[in-house]
Amino acid sequence: MSAPQAGATQTDLLAADWLQRQQFWAWSKADQAALDAWLAESRAHRVAYWRQKAVWSNAQRLVALRPLAQAREPASKSLLFRLLPMPLRIAAALAIIAVLGLTATRFAAPPQDRTYSTPLGGRETVAFADGSKIELNTNTILRARMTTDRRIVWLDRGEAFFQVKHDSAHPFMVIAGNHLITDMGTKFLVRQDVTGLEVALLEGKVRFGSADNAAHAAVLAPGEVALASGNAVSITARPIQSLTEELSWRRGTLVFKYRTLADVASEFNRYNSKKIIIADEDVGKLMIFGTFRTQDVDLFTRVTQKALGLNVKDEGDQILISR
Repeated sequence: MSAPQAGATQTDLLAADWLQRQQFWAWSKADQAALDAWLAESRAHRVAYWRQKAVWSNAQRLVALRPLAQAREPASKSLLFRLLPMPLRIAAALAIIAVLGLTATRFAAPPQDRTYSTPLGGRETVAFADGSKIELNTNTILRARMTTDRRIVWLDRGEAFFQVKHDSAHPFMVIAGNHLITDMGTKFLVRQDVTGLEVALLEGKVRFGSADNAAHAAVLAPGEVALASGNAVSITARPIQSLTEELSWRRGTLVFKYRTLADVASEFNRYNSKKIIIADEDVGKLMIFGTFRTQDVDLFTRVTQKALGLNVKDEGDQILISR
């Protein structure tokens, strides 16, 4: 556990807390990515971190180079100290250092991750104590680590809409695959599937980049959509109204404006166990316009029959659409 100097600022305390996690927690790549993002936010963060790291190094040297008189202390007292667990021995040593003008931070317990998931066709809204809210779409798995001083979410699969209560001292981070999204006061959508990752910003700002190199990231503006597939990343601008329609699943509906039949079938398949199969490529290129309930496959198939003159065959676990 590191010890910030007396009169330390909030930034110093946060820097000390990062060092504490590195020393006593099971440090992961995600943790390192979160630290890199915090360091990249400002020079003050980097200065505070290296200052606290120097304090930590000095504390360790003081513990290692104990005065000879300390080695000759009564056997019972020395034995008691050696019997203490290592974290408590270090904490005790730092308490002695505090007398020289250093103030120890609290010793925080390792965080507990909580997992949220939705079934096929399901939705769930998760609200956090800080005022942030996440809405999970169909077939989604999300893990959250929300404590008083760190907010990290892992989107393992699926789609989620984030409404984040901004706190510059405790950034809200979303890790999806090998990408890192950092909130800057915002509302945004993240969708991850086999084709890649989509991040769409509706309000505020987010920083989007690699989880392995958080220092190099793009800042998205409202209406911008980042698409990542493999090592390729593209950023395009779309009307906010278009993004709002893409979020119609929050109301249990799907809005299609001149979308291909193949795209519409693919969307329906995300919500239903009975899959829609398009017979050939030409049929899949036909355009459709309409609003449907996410699980109202029957209405969709009736529309394809009447409006497009297509054949619809129910084969039990799938529906085949052809000419």
